[in-house]
Amino acid sequence: MNRHMKLAEDEMNKTNQKKVIILNGPMGVGKTTVGKYIADHNSGTAFIDGDWCLDIHPFVGNQETRAMAVDNILHMIGNYQKCSECNMVVLVWLMDDPQVIQQIMEGIADRNALPEIYTLICDREELERRWKADNQCEWRTDEWLNVSLKSLSAFSAMENTIDTTGLSVESVAGMITGK
Repeated sequence: MNRHMKLAEDEMNKTNQKKVIILNGPMGVGKTTVGKYIADHNSGTAFIDGDWCLDIHPFVGNQETRAMAVDNILHMIGNYQKCSECNMVVLVWLMDDPQVIQQIMEGIADRNALPEIYTLICDREELERRWKADNQCEWRTDEWLNVSLKSLSAFSAMENTIDTTGLSVESVAGMITGK
């Protein structure tokens, strides 16, 4: 391939790049709520819940199933990247393992997409309030609430955190999308 064709191909790839917004954080913080809001208010946005990509009954969270979920997520993002109707992807998933985050970020970049990751956090009282208000999710047990509360400090130490305590879904989505 000559230099001019390569430059033209690189330019075409840049125009085809789609933004992939990744929302990370503890269970119950509002990742899904914010992600769905962003998808609903931005035409051509695909929504991926990472839990769909690891939906084994009963749940098994080990190295093999996480690797499978990462592969499934990246496959879906790759397909959305090829779709002319899709302008952006929002991925929500609890990622407490730095290796998983790195695999997702590198996999998205390898698919010529533009990853942006945000970790949503809130204070303990807010997390408990949100948890008790969500009666749709089967994971909203006292046992899992304690796990989520214990994980707050680890998520708070991650880069690009947004403290959502006292904020509306609309304002958090606006902080992420700039709208």
